[in-house]
Amino acid sequence: MAHRPTIVTLLSGLLALGAAMPALAQSASVADLAGSTHIHGLSFDRADPSRVLVATHHGLMRAAPDGTVTPVSDLQDDFMGFSPHPTDATVLFASGHPRTGGNLGFIKSTDSGKTWTQISPGAEGPVDFHQLAVSPTDANVFYGSYGNVQTSRDGGATWTVTGAAPGGLIDLAISPTDPETVYAGTEAGLMVSRDGAKSWQALISDVPVTTVDLTTDGTIYAFAPGRGVLRATEAAPNFETIGQGPDAAGYILHLAADHKNKDRLVAITGGKAIVVSADAGASWKALGKD
Repeated sequence: MAHRPTIVTLLSGLLALGAAMPALAQSASVADLAGSTHIHGLSFDRADPSRVLVATHHGLMRAAPDGTVTPVSDLQDDFMGFSPHPTDATVLFASGHPRTGGNLGFIKSTDSGKTWTQISPGAEGPVDFHQLAVSPTDANVFYGSYGNVQTSRDGGATWTVTGAAPGGLIDLAISPTDPETVYAGTEAGLMVSRDGAKSWQALISDVPVTTVDLTTDGTIYAFAPGRGVLRATEAAPNFETIGQGPDAAGYILHLAADHKNKDRLVAITGGKAIVVSADAGASWKALGKD
């Protein structure tokens, strides 16, 4: 496979880069952010969808349309898994590593990301979920990856190991209509489980899928290097290419949809630019660029 070694090497290199970088200054630009830390995830800010929440190796940041980035979290911990509450702008979920070392377990903020509390260590924890997903329609349902895949059905208070993660797991997303249906972007393609992450079947094969997200109406978005931004529906998962993507290097490392507007997407490119699309990924505009 021509693309697989390239994407695996890139992801591994970015993880190593993030571990060595100093904390970001109090206010900076997206370019400063790219040079100062590693970005693990992002989403539109539910309180103001013109802004983007950015989970990094040094805490949670907020990026404005003009490209200005400011820290949100009091702590500068490494936020690996990150997911916003599907409807409540003040509630966010994460996992990762404390700045001092170890694992954070499953943590939650109820003040828009300023302060965080551990809700659970997770099963066999404290866990470090590198992939963490909350249901788009039921904020009690989570899946996280820590060696195996774990799930919670009570808002993250308790967790159960459901089964082995697909090989080369990169990203997780949950169906808005069925909490037993989970999607996984992997080094080998896009996988789906319809039994609560106990078993997996391929939807896209023989090409890496670096990111996957779903909107509340069942639209699936994914990105595959060489194929571009892909879209399908859960009812008919026949993926079409919407566009090649915003990055000349050919990568999107993470993509998130605006759950109130299924055509609006935000993504991180291989060059660590933060880009927004208003047309389902056909065209993109970088934050801070006219």
